[in-house]
Amino acid sequence: MSVELKLKSFTPAEIARIVNGKLELYGGEDGNAPQKYISTDSRESGAGVIFCAIKGQNVDGNDFIASAVNAGCGAFICQFVPEEAKQSGKPFAAVIVEDTVRAMGTLAAHYRGISGAKVIAITGSVGKTTTKEFIYAVASSAFKTHKTLGNYNNELGMPLTIFGIEPDHQVVVLEMGMSALGEIEYMTKIARPDMAIVTNIGTSHLASLGTRENICRAKMEIRLGLKENGILLLNADEPLLMNQYEQLDKKPMLMSVASRFGDFRAVNVRHKIDGIVYDLLYKNKAVTNIEIPALGKHNVYNSLAGYAVGVMLGMTDDQIRRGLKSFVSADKRQNVYDVGGITVIDDCYNASPESMRAAIDVLVSMAAKKNTRPAALLGDMLELGDYSRLMHDQLGQYAAQMQVQKLFCYGNMADIVAEAAIKKGIRAENVFVSVDTRDAQGMADMILGTLEPGDILLVKASRGIAAERVIECMKKRKVKKKI
Repeated sequence: MSVELKLKSFTPAEIARIVNGKLELYGGEDGNAPQKYISTDSRESGAGVIFCAIKGQNVDGNDFIASAVNAGCGAFICQFVPEEAKQSGKPFAAVIVEDTVRAMGTLAAHYRGISGAKVIAITGSVGKTTTKEFIYAVASSAFKTHKTLGNYNNELGMPLTIFGIEPDHQVVVLEMGMSALGEIEYMTKIARPDMAIVTNIGTSHLASLGTRENICRAKMEIRLGLKENGILLLNADEPLLMNQYEQLDKKPMLMSVASRFGDFRAVNVRHKIDGIVYDLLYKNKAVTNIEIPALGKHNVYNSLAGYAVGVMLGMTDDQIRRGLKSFVSADKRQNVYDVGGITVIDDCYNASPESMRAAIDVLVSMAAKKNTRPAALLGDMLELGDYSRLMHDQLGQYAAQMQVQKLFCYGNMADIVAEAAIKKGIRAENVFVSVDTRDAQGMADMILGTLEPGDILLVKASRGIAAERVIECMKKRKVKKKI
């Protein structure tokens, strides 16, 4: 990814001072040429680009410095300069550091300090991206707003998002993910948010963190980078977060749906075919009939965070309402469309036990309103470690409990989900299994041979399963049948 630096360009000499690196000059370069772009991909390097050479598990970006020099790149942040580049005779400057990713983070922190924009940071086990999109929709109705794109929510992606801040941006919305303790602390100290939000604590990353308590510790690191007088917003319906609330000297703000605690409380929640309506209590007043174009109780929480940010930004209730109504779901997150008469809920981006249950709730609610049959393709949930078998068993039980009528189990854990669903009450002839995720067409044919026009199908799995391929195969097969 290449990002244009619109707030400020950097010379290699400046970069070396900021990141405390060693400046090396070759081919007559003086280190004072302003660089207007920053990139982590040597294929995007050229004149005016700072190429950050990242050493990954499989590829070492330092090995591509010579090709970048030949492409006209004159500035590098790297761990070493290959001999081939040194001998090219072309002018370039290299800032030598021990860790390129950390150097990028230091430079991003400096860049963030130049901007006067309000920064909103979001983390949580489930709902980070959807909450980000709600906040972006709200803020964008009144301010020029910048946000994390795609999955640029880690130690490398978040700095790149910060480098995308422009002079007229007034609000920046940053999503922060993690897989280990310390990662969110690192990111939040770069971002120095004005407001930080923890959506919930789930079971994602149990494989690496072991317990939900450790996951909570990791997520709560987000408060460590808050500016003085910054605001922390927590989900009051999550007991682990409420335990943290009790231990903090400076009390966070709270949002809630189920409990009476909360600075922002959603009450009288009503579900429609195409969205949700609820009333909101905050600051000793009531705001009635707030509409959001999203399904599922979990999206009430996500939109509450958006409302809270709007209030913090000084927006009026009418402005916030308009923003919430303009919300658009991120790609592959509960997008609904028709495939040959079958309503498909495409929720393929990721999955955890909590988000699986929430998606099944949405499916069953939609089916009831449309008076049709709910069906689900449930793929593997990854990163659950020793809990994987148990949680896939519980997933199958929940699908049966919620009376999913046709169940398609997809992935290595498909047999576990299927067996649990059958034991809990789904008839065996209504349960279909494919453990081979390479055969997306086979699963698509299984679905098309079983469902009828009017049925509703949820498709959900962890990102590594790529369940969206099944939907694409369904679309192609339906098109062929119509020809």
